[in-house]
Amino acid sequence: MVIHEAAFAGSFDRESICPKPMVPEFAFIGRSNVGKSSLINMLCGRKDIAKVSKTPGKTQLINYFRINNEWNLVDLPGYGFAKISKKKVAAWEKMIEKYLLVRQQLQCAFVLIDIRHPLQSIDSEFIDWMGERQIPFSIIYTKADKLNASDIKLHTDRINNELLKTWNELPPYFVTSSEKHMGREEVLNYIDQINQSTWEEL
Repeated sequence: MVIHEAAFAGSFDRESICPKPMVPEFAFIGRSNVGKSSLINMLCGRKDIAKVSKTPGKTQLINYFRINNEWNLVDLPGYGFAKISKKKVAAWEKMIEKYLLVRQQLQCAFVLIDIRHPLQSIDSEFIDWMGERQIPFSIIYTKADKLNASDIKLHTDRINNELLKTWNELPPYFVTSSEKHMGREEVLNYIDQINQSTWEEL
């Protein structure tokens, strides 16, 4: 897939007021500070379409980006640590849960995991939650440029094996680096394949 156009389409504080046109949507979510904004910028081929911050919890709304005027990329607030009140965290969780559960246009949610670290319980719990509710998702390992090739395989195998303790098989997964543009073509081609299948079914 070649991205010719990527434009910010709005921010929303609840699913019910998100854009209604029936175009496919692909959501991106992960722990706070997992590199989500950098990944979105890399995929879109833009430096600043998503605001990058070192402060966890920067994304506080459901942010929409229209890609090639054909599908929406949806940036969801991160889960986990953020320097905000428990009340605000609860509101985020409710907003994210509602979006994932009822959004008919959602084709796939990409769950981002920092490849450098062992599988965190919060990531495992979120992935299990998605599976129990049959929400289609894939995994994106981020920050692969921080490891050498052998360690990349070691770390992905370690996390995948941990997931296989509760899963019979793994969803598709991609290894990425926003710094080196690693995995960009693979993720975009995967989205393109889903989009083609979606339009064929309509």
